[in-house]
Amino acid sequence: MLFGAFLSHLAFCGALAAVSAIIVAAMISARIMDRPNGRKAHSRPTPKGGGVGIVVAFMLGITILYGYADFSRLADVYFRGVILASFAIALVAFLDDLGDWPFTIKLAAQTAAALAALGTGLYLHTVNLPFVGTVELGWIGIAGTLAWILFATNAMNFIDGMNGLAAGTSLVACGFLAFIAARQGGWFVYFAAMLLGAGLIGFLPFNYPRARIFMGDVGSQFCGFVLAVLGVAAARFDAVTMSFLLVPCLLSGVLYDVAFTLIRRALAGDRLTQAHRGHLYQLAQRAGMDARRIAALHWGFAALGGLVCIAFVHAPSLGKVVLPLLLLPPQLVWTGVVVSLARRSDIGRW
Repeated sequence: MLFGAFLSHLAFCGALAAVSAIIVAAMISARIMDRPNGRKAHSRPTPKGGGVGIVVAFMLGITILYGYADFSRLADVYFRGVILASFAIALVAFLDDLGDWPFTIKLAAQTAAALAALGTGLYLHTVNLPFVGTVELGWIGIAGTLAWILFATNAMNFIDGMNGLAAGTSLVACGFLAFIAARQGGWFVYFAAMLLGAGLIGFLPFNYPRARIFMGDVGSQFCGFVLAVLGVAAARFDAVTMSFLLVPCLLSGVLYDVAFTLIRRALAGDRLTQAHRGHLYQLAQRAGMDARRIAALHWGFAALGGLVCIAFVHAPSLGKVVLPLLLLPPQLVWTGVVVSLARRSDIGRW
C-alpha cells in the first residue's frame, strides 16, 4: 500500500472520528441516564448511549466502502450481511439501553443478528492446522462461529464496567488488526478495523479518564460483535495458518476475564444470568486498585496480544501452537494479584 493512500485513509478516518464525537456530544445532551445501583461502579447518574457515535461512524464508513472501495470488497452477499447484522445488533443494543431488557431477550436478539451474518455464508468453512493441513468443518463451523460471535459480543458487554476499559481495549485491537490485515492484503478487514477504530477515537475522550458519558450496550455489544465478525473474516487469510486465532489473541484479556468469571460462578452455584460485580477487573477496583490503572492494564493485554499476533503470522507451525499460550501466564499472574487483593480487603463474598 502506498504511503499517500494510507494518508488518505487516515484523513477519511479522521473525518469519521469527528462525526463520532459530534454524535457523542449530542447523546450527552439527550440525557439517556445510567443510574447507579448496587452492581454498578459509578455513584452518580451519568448519560449513556455514547456508543451511538461509534455505530454511526462505522456504518457511514462501511456504506461508503461498499459503494466505492472496490478493491476492499467482500463478495456482495457477505458485505451486505455484515452491514445488515451490524445494524441489527446496534439497534437491538440501543433499545436495550432504553428499556434494560432481561438477558434472555438480549441473547435471543443477539442470536438473530449473528444468524443474519451466518445466513450469508460468513462462517468458518475450513481451518488450516499445523501438521494437519486444511480441515473441512461442515456444521461444526456454523455452530462454532455462532458460539464465537455470541461469546465475544457478550464478553465486551460484560467488560464495559469501567471508564475506557472496553473502548480502549477495542481501539488497541483495531489498530493491530488493521496493521496485520494490510500486511496480508485483507483489505476489507483492514478498512473495517480502521472504521471501528475511528468511531472509538471520537468516543474515548468523552469517557476516559473521566466519564461524561458511557457507551452503553449499543457501544459495547456493537464493538464485540464487529470484532467477532472481523475475526471470522480474518480466518480467511490464506497465507496464515490458524488465522482464526488472531482476534481471540487480541481480545485475550477480555475473553479470559469473562471465561474465568463464568466458570468460577458456575462452580459456586450462582445463577449465570444474574447481574453481579465479580469480574476480575471489578474485584480489583472494589479492592482499592485505581480504575485508570486497571483500564491501562487491559490495554496492555490487548497490545501484548497484538505483538503475539505479529509474531504468530510469520511463525513456523510449532510457533503457531506455542505463541498463543504465551498470553496465558500474564492472565494467571493478574488473577493471582486480584484474588490476593480481594482476600485482604473487606469486600464480602466475591
